[in-house]
Amino acid sequence: MNFKRLIVNALAAIGLTAAAPAFAEPILLDADSVGESFTISFDGFVDGGPSIDGLGSELTLTLTGVEHGTYTFDYALTNVGVGGDHIDSRVSGFAFNTDPEIASATSTGAYRYTNTNSNYPNGIGTVDVCFQARRTGSCAGGASGGVFENNTGTGTLSLNFGTAPAQLTLDDFFVRYQSVSGIDGVTSASGRQTSTTSGGTTTGGSTSGIDVPEPGMMLLFGLAVLGLAIGTRRRRIQHAPASLAYA
Repeated sequence: MNFKRLIVNALAAIGLTAAAPAFAEPILLDADSVGESFTISFDGFVDGGPSIDGLGSELTLTLTGVEHGTYTFDYALTNVGVGGDHIDSRVSGFAFNTDPEIASATSTGAYRYTNTNSNYPNGIGTVDVCFQARRTGSCAGGASGGVFENNTGTGTLSLNFGTAPAQLTLDDFFVRYQSVSGIDGVTSASGRQTSTTSGGTTTGGSTSGIDVPEPGMMLLFGLAVLGLAIGTRRRRIQHAPASLAYA
């Protein structure tokens, strides 16, 4: 490969890896997972844009039972906020996808209303199931209810399947922010899953289950590759015949 092209490609790769978020890997569950807890962290964004400073939340799910094709959980959803006193928001609901496909869902507590196979705003598209603080008939929200900054909503939820699955995968978690104030031009937003914590370990990874290094580590790796390429180029020049080294 042409050396200049190698440099350009390496720099492009460094830029991409430095900017790319580390998406969280899916949650895999079976009957032996009863009692396990998972905490999913979320950012906040509008229409597929970058994360918005001032929006953040956490959802903790604890699997409490697996019986007759139904997985039951305790949930606690906290609006953590990350923007200081001038930012406020209300988390009106949360959503995720399941594998296998869910048949129905029920819920109690702060987010007692459910919808399945419904559209989520901000370019997310169709989600398998969502849980909301108020009945709206869709996952887009639009009504009052939910938790404000530094508050937590709790309850139980059940995921029902036509045939009892030996293993359940939960993935693509989202939350919905409404009543946003203190951010110019933003009154509502969505949040995407950024990491998952279980048993004291926090992971960010692909849906293949392979951990993806954090952007900072990827940047260091890219710089190391670039340095190796430059060193190799210099050695080739030093050992080349005089007639070629400066061609």
